[in-house]
Amino acid sequence: MYKITLVKSLSGRKPNQVATAKALGLKKIGQTVVRPENDAIKGMIVTIAHMVKVVEE
Repeated sequence: MYKITLVKSLSGRKPNQVATAKALGLKKIGQTVVRPENDAIKGMIVTIAHMVKVVEE
């Protein structure tokens, strides 16, 4: 499982990065979600890696 925390703002980002964050369930800075480890989630994390902090559980 991945614990994903949004650490940077979504404003001013490319539309695909905003959509990826929202698809992960991240809306506000500091918000944390837990997602399973699979290829789709890994790809989403790579897309917005500069805006999130990821911890493996």
